[in-house]
Amino acid sequence: MSTAEGGSQREEGEYGRAAKRLKTEEREEVEEEGEEELEEGEDSDSGSLPGNGEPAGDTRARWSESQYDAGRKDNGEDSHRISPSPVVHVRGLCEAVVEADLIDALEKFGSICYVMMMPFKRQALVEFTAAESADRCVSCGAKEPVYIAGQQAYFNYSTSKRITRPTNADNPNSGNKVLLLSIQNPLYPITTDVLYTVCNPIGSVLRIVIFKRNGIQAMVEFESVQCAQKAKAALNGADIYAGCCTLKIEYARPTRLNVIKNDNESWDYTKPYLVRRDRGKGRQRQAILGEHPSSYSDNGYGSPCPLLPLPGNSRYKLSSADVPDMVSYPLPQSSSSYSAHAPSSVAMVSGLHSSKMNCTRIFNLFCLYGNIEKVKFMKSVPGTALVEMGDEYAVDRAITHLNSIKVFGKRLNVCVSKQHAVIPSQVFELEDGSSSYKDFAMTRNNRFSSAGQASKNIIQPPSAVLHYYNVPPCISQEHLLRLCTEHDVPGFVKFKMFDAKPSSKTISGLLEFDSKTEAVEVLTVLNHYQIRIPNGSNPYTLKLCFSTSSHL
Repeated sequence: MSTAEGGSQREEGEYGRAAKRLKTEEREEVEEEGEEELEEGEDSDSGSLPGNGEPAGDTRARWSESQYDAGRKDNGEDSHRISPSPVVHVRGLCEAVVEADLIDALEKFGSICYVMMMPFKRQALVEFTAAESADRCVSCGAKEPVYIAGQQAYFNYSTSKRITRPTNADNPNSGNKVLLLSIQNPLYPITTDVLYTVCNPIGSVLRIVIFKRNGIQAMVEFESVQCAQKAKAALNGADIYAGCCTLKIEYARPTRLNVIKNDNESWDYTKPYLVRRDRGKGRQRQAILGEHPSSYSDNGYGSPCPLLPLPGNSRYKLSSADVPDMVSYPLPQSSSSYSAHAPSSVAMVSGLHSSKMNCTRIFNLFCLYGNIEKVKFMKSVPGTALVEMGDEYAVDRAITHLNSIKVFGKRLNVCVSKQHAVIPSQVFELEDGSSSYKDFAMTRNNRFSSAGQASKNIIQPPSAVLHYYNVPPCISQEHLLRLCTEHDVPGFVKFKMFDAKPSSKTISGLLEFDSKTEAVEVLTVLNHYQIRIPNGSNPYTLKLCFSTSSHL
């Protein structure tokens, strides 16, 4: 291993650990609010999330203004009996709201020292410097409408007395010129070019490092703390592309980034000469599976997609005259040393268990990241299959989240195939008796077939918690455990059912397993299992996906 490669791995490990610590702290903060996570694909009659991001059958108190007023007692105590706190929990935010909108609307109540956005829930936590400011905010919101970005919001005290910060915990006003960006629901590739074009108009960017642990995250180092503060306010909660690639931004732990090469995943804009080194041009060993999966990230991605407008408030821009309101990024061009493969909608998957994996189980796993057209096992390369997906973006998502995961004790290798379509040739019988080829183009279990359907999908990396939905109300915890036993997969250790409307025809909930590997195996086997009930005309299709929750 070269010094550069070793340094890159150490650097990624350091940043990954910092991000993981931050993610844990954020999770603890959000869980104190007792909110359910927004999950993929829930039907409107199965406990899905309405516009304000609350479970439809949730029995917890609603925060409408009329109920809030009615619940207040003469002595000023509210119906939730939450003690006053400098931290205010804000609900009912519109999709387009960013941190700057909250600051603009709420700073009239007093100085704000920290904001935590919860974009998918359309909620936020706002910490005021003084408890009296929080009191004014909550009281005013109970008496008269308070609008944030043109939409009425609702307020109550948080159960937390302080929002956890990743840096300088003793100083509530501390900042850092390095920001940690978590990209939620990343339907499109995230590169240094994309992040530079998003961030640099607001504050001068020095360095960027992207890493793909626990989803897609990045650290962006700005020229100054002030630039980082402006970027956090302007972009926290914003979508890079409409309806997806949502930014959740916090201050990072490192105060400086160390970049040793300039490419799609790291870049030092103060050192343009740090280009990727070409490998020696001598004879190389033959690669059985072709180029390394990372070669795909250096190719172009198709036609440009416009970014959302930057906030209209000019104080968050370098210059209102020099920076346009609408920006689009220059797509990465094919590298001369990595141009062996054009973008392809076919993924090659190797390391498949010979007796436990088949076309249907590959579909069950890969359909979480894009539509599946065809699956074919290769007769000449045992344990290897080609998966034709809806487009190259789906392949990129599958590589990002499924490469190197373990399934039935075997580690998968997922990369871009040289093929541009799967041809049903040399069909044979797999060890389990099923066909080596299957066409899924017309199946209703594809989850990205329409724009409305795709918008419900939250792209998540594999986790130890599965979200289940589209289950008949008569199915209990014992039924689901028995289902695991009958199919020889691990049983779950914790179970949670979401409250549903009385008229709901299906139910949903969460299943926690001992490990991520166990959850992956259960999803691979039981996703789309047909549940038949006595006297029922049609079976229910059990649907599973990875949850945004890490534990119950």
